[in-house]
Amino acid sequence: MEDSVAHEQLVIGIDLGGTKICTAVVNRAGGIMAHDHRETLAKEGPQAVIGRMIDAARGVMAQAGIAQCQVAAVGVGSPGPLDIEADVALSPPNLPGWDRVPLRRLIEEGLGIPTTLENDANAAALGEHHFGAGRGVDHMIYVTVSTGIGGGLILGGELYHGATGMAGEIGHTTILTHGPLCGCGNRGCLEALASGSAIACRGRELVAHGVPTKIADLAGGDLDLITARLVAEAASEGDVEAERILSEAMDYLGVGLASLVNLFNPQLIVIGGGLTHIGERLFGPVRRAIKRRAFPAQAQAVRVVPAELGDHVGVLGAAAVAWRMLADQ
Repeated sequence: MEDSVAHEQLVIGIDLGGTKICTAVVNRAGGIMAHDHRETLAKEGPQAVIGRMIDAARGVMAQAGIAQCQVAAVGVGSPGPLDIEADVALSPPNLPGWDRVPLRRLIEEGLGIPTTLENDANAAALGEHHFGAGRGVDHMIYVTVSTGIGGGLILGGELYHGATGMAGEIGHTTILTHGPLCGCGNRGCLEALASGSAIACRGRELVAHGVPTKIADLAGGDLDLITARLVAEAASEGDVEAERILSEAMDYLGVGLASLVNLFNPQLIVIGGGLTHIGERLFGPVRRAIKRRAFPAQAQAVRVVPAELGDHVGVLGAAAVAWRMLADQ
């Protein structure tokens, strides 16, 4: 073990998802020293999943060649809803059988290391703020546009939780009062209009109704194979219907983010998630909508940029949560 590593303060970040658990040893600069990726196997229940999280944390310590005493804290990013005050996972939709699970306490007891818990979208926002595109910015909105739409608010340099710890549900702002039904039960949410799931759903509807489109050709006529990525591929090949789907979805995204610009007056909006692979087809409409719809002073003050942390945003976000806990002590 090198002396520099032996004396360096380190944390462990654990990103818990419905399908995978990502774990890493992370230094203060955001450097990943060891990494583990394994299946969640959520159907086995909370006890088994938490056991895998603890095993993964022990594994990355061994992989990095460090002792437990060198790890100052563990940060966990978990799907919500969470009771942040009680450090309890309430009943995350992607984790069946979880009902008021004391996740922070169980991880801390299992590892013997101080542990802190945060909503995964908020953790990702902290990760981009500490290690990625938001470094040095006091007022930032992080948005992830993927299967769903989520995000987090950094206001005055601090993560904003709101009265009950559930602020930042960007995907569930209402854009169309009588719009499509969202998974949350509301209608016309941003997520129901501009997420990867919404784009794929619109593509399937067109094909099911026999509208001529390359989407059907690329999917071989199989509705189950139609994804947002496939719709974007059809659009890039000049398909008018696919282009219309993307354009409409990104216009809605721009409307939603322009409203956030007026509401919070951020310096920066950082957009991550799988849908950012379409590049300017996403960023162009969003920037234009903000310029057109937000107040001029707010629109001029904000930059819209891609996230920088890529696939590591979850685990680095969890590590940022741990570093925040240490800084607050």
